[in-house]
Amino acid sequence: MNVALAKSVQKEEEFQTGPVLTIISGHAVHDSYPAYLSPLLPLLIEKLALTKTQVGFLSSLLQFPSLLQPFLGYVVDRHDLRWIAILGPLVTGAAMSLIGIAPIYGVLVILLTVAGFSTAAFHSVAPVMTGALSGNKLGRGMSLWMVGGELGRTLGPILAVGAATYLTLPGLPLMMVVGALASLVLFFRLRRLPYRPVNYGQTVDVGAALRRMLPILLPLTFLQIFRSFISIGLPTFLPTFLTEQGDSLWLAGASLSIMEAAGVAGAMLGGTISDHLGRRKVMMASLILSSFFLFLFVIAGSWARLPLLLLLGFTSLSLTPVAMAVVQENYPENRALANGIYMSINFVINGLAAVLVGTLADYFGLVWVYYISAALLLAGLPFVFMLPEKRLVRS
Repeated sequence: MNVALAKSVQKEEEFQTGPVLTIISGHAVHDSYPAYLSPLLPLLIEKLALTKTQVGFLSSLLQFPSLLQPFLGYVVDRHDLRWIAILGPLVTGAAMSLIGIAPIYGVLVILLTVAGFSTAAFHSVAPVMTGALSGNKLGRGMSLWMVGGELGRTLGPILAVGAATYLTLPGLPLMMVVGALASLVLFFRLRRLPYRPVNYGQTVDVGAALRRMLPILLPLTFLQIFRSFISIGLPTFLPTFLTEQGDSLWLAGASLSIMEAAGVAGAMLGGTISDHLGRRKVMMASLILSSFFLFLFVIAGSWARLPLLLLLGFTSLSLTPVAMAVVQENYPENRALANGIYMSINFVINGLAAVLVGTLADYFGLVWVYYISAALLLAGLPFVFMLPEKRLVRS
């Protein structure tokens, strides 16, 4: 091996801190914008006299383009599309900032559709670049990726409310400046970065690729099915559950922020620890501990629920970056395609789980739904054992 080739291989195995943190920062800015919608809905409902059906459709517009991620991933695996990651904060930020001056419902639909497609495209390219630049520290890279998104979704509602308060809805378009600046930074930091997909310029046999992905994606799909009750049911109905249990409005209102804050730490450490202890060990620990803490949370008195919320947030969100690392490290030649399929599967499962959890809560109550959720987490353990202990080796 000559010196130039040795340096190239070494570079691919290194964790490239500067470029990774640049993309993570862009992720945080980008994901803050879709989070504008929920806190601004009361103002938009009043301004445009929207029905709840119309509001529900608006929310779905930010989600359904994610179903295109497998197709986008196929393209990303064959072409250097870093410009999508660079433009993501600008396009999404502009679309979401303009909703404040939308004169009619149809314009809102167009703006949110643009934001939805921009978000899907950004999440098809940026996490794959992050994984490629993380070298042999893929778990750490996916943890940082998750932290960026969680920070964005945490700060987004605060920024939206602040902008609506001090700038009012007509002044909301000024917020797109942050996205434009983020894209400018991404442009100067990433435009000359030595990065190319493994299959750059090549034709990919999608059927063969999908067959190779089944040993990983199939158990991860069943694992997500069993996790979906807690990943959807806990944050969606948590404030309702606490008020039904007689806890204070303060605790109910602050519960999501408390869990989210712990989740940032869990997402950060989960993938990083899995680089050293192994993916399966961290995933099993996440499932077992989340089940245990959820059971304790349901039966605990109000005085014990705050620390249990912290433990629940930490353990439940620590699994996601590990799963993303498993997907990307086993299919480095088709990172984007595998990542896109995995994200689309999660979108469909979570959407169906949201309806099912709500229906079960109507019939049996949230206490029993959370008991069922805790049991389903343990039912997911056999599928962790179906995942390879080490990266699959292919000739």
